[in-house]
Amino acid sequence: MSTYMAKKETVERKWYIIDAAGKPLGKTAVTAATILRGKHRPEYTPHVDCGEFVIIINASKAVLTGNKLNQKYYRRHTGWIGGLKEVSYKQLMATKPELAMQLAVKGMLPHNSIGAKAITRLKIYAGENHNQAAQKPVPYEG
Repeated sequence: MSTYMAKKETVERKWYIIDAAGKPLGKTAVTAATILRGKHRPEYTPHVDCGEFVIIINASKAVLTGNKLNQKYYRRHTGWIGGLKEVSYKQLMATKPELAMQLAVKGMLPHNSIGAKAITRLKIYAGENHNQAAQKPVPYEG
């Protein structure tokens, strides 16, 4: 008996909604990354992009546990001397909660072409309303 290998052409993608209200930001990001990779499917194949689409709503209502809201920083470097830019998560969650969620999910995906393609299937909204009603997304229970 041979091992089943999924093919990119035969993968049927569904749309899932994850509600982040009152849940930790990291646990929501782990769930989204798992669905984007396709690891929840029985036909998961590591070298094939067999993930689904994910919509995260209420990103502004996600919580950070402990004292992370005050102590955690998002840092990036421009490439120039002295070009370190840092923003506290308190300010980031107040102004751009979608970016905070996207950075968390992106860090949990593989840093290659499969991860780059998977992050394009992620849609994040700060509130409850989303624009993907035509795709008939279903809430993810998991």
